[in-house]
Amino acid sequence: MSIKDSKKVQKNTSEEISKLKDEIGILKKQADEFKNKYLRALADYQNYEKRVNEEKRELIKTANKELILKILPFLDHLEKAEIFVKNSDLKIIKDNFVKVLKEIGVEKMSLLRKEFDPYLAEAIDVIAGEKDNIIVEILRDGYQFHGKVIRIAQVKVSKKIIDEKVEKQVKEELLKGDYM
Repeated sequence: MSIKDSKKVQKNTSEEISKLKDEIGILKKQADEFKNKYLRALADYQNYEKRVNEEKRELIKTANKELILKILPFLDHLEKAEIFVKNSDLKIIKDNFVKVLKEIGVEKMSLLRKEFDPYLAEAIDVIAGEKDNIIVEILRDGYQFHGKVIRIAQVKVSKKIIDEKVEKQVKEELLKGDYM
């Protein structure tokens, strides 16, 4: 092979190497694009999966909530029966029922002697008391399911009532300065 031929082969080889390098660069870009598209699709799918699972959990909670709302009156009746019928078996049944409800996330709200909150209770009656706006009697218990109110309580609320005569006398005494 002559020098001329070897230079020609060298030139062709360097052109081919240059073309191959360009092709490699293009293929690397395509590979990066495919990788990015794959990662985005994977992330979208994982987000979709999380969203579907969360929707399933919410659907189950909603179904459970509806069932619980239907059986709470049964618990009310058991509690009323327990007051009038002194039977240890009835108490055991009610206690087991309450335990099962607690295990699934149902809790009775403790409102007695606390300040009235219209988001937790419905005032059925207002009675005279020492302080304003205090729950003095629970007529129907309220319940929460996983920390959210599912049934508000029905309660009697106190209202501080001052006798008009006493109030007038106190005002007169304050004006006179006669406190004793």
